[in-house]
Amino acid sequence: MALDGLVLHAIVHELQECVGGRINKIHQPTGSDVVMQIRARGRSLKLLLSANPTYPRMHVTEGQYLNPQEAPMFCMLLRKHCEGGIIDSIEQVGLERIVHFRVRQRDELGDVSTKTIVVEIMGRHSNLILMDPSTGTILDGIHHVTPAISSYRIVMPGSAYAEPPAQDKANPLDTSEAVFRRSMSAGIGEDAAPEKQMLASFSGLSPLAAREIVYRSGTRLGVPYGEDALAPLWQSFRSVTDAVRERRYSPVIVEETKTGKLFFSVMELTQIEGESRLFPTVSECLESYFGDKAERDTVKQRAADLVKLLQNEKAKNIKKMDKLRETKEEAKDADRFRIMGELLTAHLHQIRKGDKEAVVVNYYEEAQPQQSIALDPLLTPSENAQRYFKRYTKSKNSLAYVEEQMSQTEMEIQYLSSLLQQLGSASMRDIAEIRDELAEQGYVRERHTKGKRKKKTDKPSVACFTSSEGVPIYVGKNNTQNDYVTNRLASAGDTWLHTKDIPGSHVVIRSQSFGEATLHEAAQLAAYFSQAKESSSVPVDYTLIRHVHKPSGAKPGFVIYEQQKTLFVTPDDQLIKQMPQTVKA
Repeated sequence: MALDGLVLHAIVHELQECVGGRINKIHQPTGSDVVMQIRARGRSLKLLLSANPTYPRMHVTEGQYLNPQEAPMFCMLLRKHCEGGIIDSIEQVGLERIVHFRVRQRDELGDVSTKTIVVEIMGRHSNLILMDPSTGTILDGIHHVTPAISSYRIVMPGSAYAEPPAQDKANPLDTSEAVFRRSMSAGIGEDAAPEKQMLASFSGLSPLAAREIVYRSGTRLGVPYGEDALAPLWQSFRSVTDAVRERRYSPVIVEETKTGKLFFSVMELTQIEGESRLFPTVSECLESYFGDKAERDTVKQRAADLVKLLQNEKAKNIKKMDKLRETKEEAKDADRFRIMGELLTAHLHQIRKGDKEAVVVNYYEEAQPQQSIALDPLLTPSENAQRYFKRYTKSKNSLAYVEEQMSQTEMEIQYLSSLLQQLGSASMRDIAEIRDELAEQGYVRERHTKGKRKKKTDKPSVACFTSSEGVPIYVGKNNTQNDYVTNRLASAGDTWLHTKDIPGSHVVIRSQSFGEATLHEAAQLAAYFSQAKESSSVPVDYTLIRHVHKPSGAKPGFVIYEQQKTLFVTPDDQLIKQMPQTVKA
């Protein structure tokens, strides 16, 4: 669902603690997101401004973002005009989804300069714009809007800033009962549902908020209404707007029981039957709702080329395996060629050059039947016999080769399957490590990037969960991390877990003393970060690290293990999310 003017109003109020704070650092981790590190009122916080066309938002964040080695031009411009600056004000335009950050900074000459960062949260038209408030000139926007895209407003360096088209709707926070009744009366007799009329009349309301107001009034949703509905609608409307004016927010995410869909709001959602989760701040609510979705969306875009590559490679290897099986079946007839060669040798005196076939007695069968053997008329009888012996030798030798190739191809398919599984749950940092691994394995070209390259000896960052018993559990989310967790981080007495015969993460319990609760939670992690994430009763093997070995020359992340035991778990998404997690290098 969309972030509406009411939610944005609550966020702006929450961000007033940033007013007077200093912008210490600015990063642009993606093409649509800007993260500002702000020091205000004795504490540091990170503010996310996102013009993502699917998940536009603005809130304080605790998320970890992987920044590009070279900052984009818009980020460099923000750093030039805003880094080190003081935030003078944060204001919302009416109840619209537009917010102005006024930033004061000293320029290169030491003169005080003021710039405005305009955040426009408007779905696929969302934008972040840096402008000079004294002239109204746009310095740049994170998304450019050219005359070819829009004839109404242009977002390009040097153009004049124009606000998005006004919708001529009343601000709910300034609306009197008379104005409300007049606006809602216009829908009576027009066969309009009350929530639709409310949306058409007042700014800042999302369809969800409008439905909640109507639902609370006792008026039926989705059907025409009459004059008698205006009084209860006004009371419900006023109770919601009063709560917003008085800063009485209830940030909540509700999971609808029937559909499993998630809804968020800054007011209680009485219209939806389901499980509710309350949050102490609006930022925490939005972080919980958008965080995973936005990251998965970004990761999906960044990993699309790798997924396609791996799928194609896997398909080629599956096709190769089918051909190898056919060759193996043919090679199983090797003894037949040997027997025919020996039968021809035993009957050379009966065969002449030019014969196309020889009918001989098959002494190898008890009944000694007559058997017809095809001949090459251009070869002598002895040469025909030798031809069958050569086919026997070739088939026998190829059988060993085919079995070796089948083993290698099967390992290749497992390796590619594990990489596809890892990409399915990867973070931005994980993708970079997977891409480097594929370059090392020769699947993709090595990227030539400026700056300091990561050494192979550097420790990768690894997710560390803490069990309910306080025991650390490490999870490798790609093969680089898997190798590190299993072969370098873990001790011989630590416990190692992995889904049985299913691509997944290496999980290590970094303790030799723990209870059943920790073992169960570690198994949950192994199942959750595997290809069987959506399955039930997932088999998870566990054994001591001393029984886990990496064969010489094996692919990254591949190990063999013994003396394992198996338990079965069903991945619990909520349990995983509730486990304390840190990232350690």
